[in-house]
Amino acid sequence: MNDLSPEPHDGIEEGKRLMRVGGDKGLSLADRLSERFHKLTWRTPIHTMRLKGRYPLKLIAVPDDPLIGDIARGHALLRGELAFRGEAHPIDTLAFKRGEWGRPFAEYVHSFAWLRDLSSVATRAQGAPIAEALMARWLDDYAETVDAFAWRPDLWGRRLLFWTAHAPLILSSTDLVYRSSVLNTLARGARHLDRGADKAAPGSPRIAAWCGVVAAGLLIPGGDPRRSFGEAGLARALAGGLSEDGGSVSRSPAMLADTIQLLGMLRETYAARREELPAAAQGALARAVPALLGVTHGDRMLSSWQGGGPSTPDALAALIEASGIRTRPLRQARDWGYQRLAAGGAVLIVDAAPPPIAKLVEGGCASTLAFEFSDGEQRLVVNCGGARAAVAQLPAAFAEGLRTTAAHSTLTVGDSNSTAIHADGTLGRGVGEVELSRQESDVASRIEASHDGYVRRWGFVHRRQLMLTGDGKELRGEDALLPQGRRRKAGMVPFAIRFHLGSGVQVSPTADGLAALLRLPGGALWQFRCRGGTLTIEDSLWIDGEGRPIATQQLVVGGEAPAGGANVSWALKRAL
Repeated sequence: MNDLSPEPHDGIEEGKRLMRVGGDKGLSLADRLSERFHKLTWRTPIHTMRLKGRYPLKLIAVPDDPLIGDIARGHALLRGELAFRGEAHPIDTLAFKRGEWGRPFAEYVHSFAWLRDLSSVATRAQGAPIAEALMARWLDDYAETVDAFAWRPDLWGRRLLFWTAHAPLILSSTDLVYRSSVLNTLARGARHLDRGADKAAPGSPRIAAWCGVVAAGLLIPGGDPRRSFGEAGLARALAGGLSEDGGSVSRSPAMLADTIQLLGMLRETYAARREELPAAAQGALARAVPALLGVTHGDRMLSSWQGGGPSTPDALAALIEASGIRTRPLRQARDWGYQRLAAGGAVLIVDAAPPPIAKLVEGGCASTLAFEFSDGEQRLVVNCGGARAAVAQLPAAFAEGLRTTAAHSTLTVGDSNSTAIHADGTLGRGVGEVELSRQESDVASRIEASHDGYVRRWGFVHRRQLMLTGDGKELRGEDALLPQGRRRKAGMVPFAIRFHLGSGVQVSPTADGLAALLRLPGGALWQFRCRGGTLTIEDSLWIDGEGRPIATQQLVVGGEAPAGGANVSWALKRAL
C-alpha cells in the first residue's frame, strides 16, 4: 500500500482513542471481603464434604506434554536440588509448609511444573523416585488440608495438567496406598475447582483453573458432565482474559505466553482422547499467537512489557510450535495496545495504550508511550523489564523500581510516573486516555500518540511521534509536552526522555554534547542526535531471558518545560 492509510485487517482508525475504563480502581472492599470469605469456606466441614466422592482407579489416558522443560533445572533435580529463578533448595530437606520461599519459587514447586524439567533429562527409572518422593511429601502436607496457597484454583489447574501429563513419573510406584492417595487427591482437587475456578484472578490464572476442570473431565472416568461444565467455564475465562485482538487483559506478553502454554497442554489432553480442542479455545489460540509474535524482536525473543522479560529463543519457538498455529505477527492492536513497525531488518514496538486495569491485575507498569527498537538480532533501545521475571537475588524494592516510567524508554515529568504505582502493587491514577494515529507507506511509517498521564499533576499532555524509514535505517522521534488543564505548580518543570540501551551496546558521546555513537555487539554503528534538551549518559540495567540483571547504559535527554510546554526532537540513524 503506497497511500498513508492503515491496513484494513488490523488497522487503527485515524485519531483512535484508547480508554482505560475504571483503570485506577482496584478490587473494592466488598470484593476483597468476598474473596477472603470464600477462602475461609475452604476450611469448613461443608467444603470438606464436597471434596468427598469416588476416586478413580486409573486415568483414562495420559496426554503428552508439548513443551520441553528447562535442562539446567532438570539436571539440578537429578543432583537433588529444586532450583528456579536464582532460588534453590535441597530436595532431602525441603519442607513445603515452612513458607520461607519467594513467591515465584513457591508457585513453581506447588504447580509441579518441575515435572516437565525432570522428564526432559531423566528416564522413567531415574525420574520416578525423585518425583514420587516429592509427591509423597506434598500429599502428607496437603492431601487432606485445604491450604489457602497450595489449593489456590490456578495452582490446582496447573497441577492437574502436570500430574496427568507426567503421570508415569508420579504413578510408577507399586505401593497401592500411595497410588490411591495420588488419584484420590487428584479427584478432590477437581471437585475443589468445580466450585472455585471462577474465583481465580482474570487472565491466565482463571484460564489455568478452568483448563484443570476440563482436563479432569476428560481424564477421570465418568467425567462427561464436568467436561461440559468446564468447557463452558473455559470459554468464559478466555472471553474475559483475552481481548478481541488476542492480547492478555494484563497487557503482559509473559501472561499471554502462559495462556498459550496452557491451551497447548489442553490441546494435547484432547488429543489423548482423539478429540479436537473446542472452537472457543482454538479461536483464542488463533488470536493469541499473532498478538504474542507482534511483540517479538528479530532475535526471536519477547520485548519487555508489564513486568515480563524476553524469555529465550528456544522457549518461545517451542511455545509457538506447541500452539499448532502458524501465522504472522500482529502489527496493529487495539486493546492489546502494542504497535509494531518493521522495515528492513529493524523492528519498532510501541506501547500505545493505557496501562492494565487495576482490578484485573497487580504488578502493572507505568510504561505508556515507551518503545523498544532492534536492528536485526541486536536490541538497540529496550525497557528494563523483568519486575515479575527477575531472579530472587534482586531486592524486592529494586524489582518494584522496574515498574516505574523511568525504567522504560519514554518521557518522565518531574521524576514521577505517568500512572501512579501503589504500595499494594496496583496502578492508580494517571493515564486514562491515549490518542493514536498510524500511517504507513513504502517510504516511511509513522505513529503519533499522546497520553494524559501528566495532566492532573503537571498540566501537560505527552505527545510522541515516531517515524521509521522504509529501509529501517533511520528512526526519527519527537516528544512534546503540550499544556492542558490547570497547572498545579508554577515555574519550570523538569523532564527527562530515557533511551535504555540493549545489552552490549557501546556508547561514545560526541564533543558537542548533542549526539552519541552507538556500536552494537554485531558491529553495526548507529548515531543518536537530539535537539531541545541536554544529552547525558547514565547507568542502567536490563533483565535478560533468564531473569538476570545485566548492567547497561542509557541515553537521557533532559530539560525544563515552561508553562507553554516543551519540544524535543531526536533521531537514530544507522551509520554502518
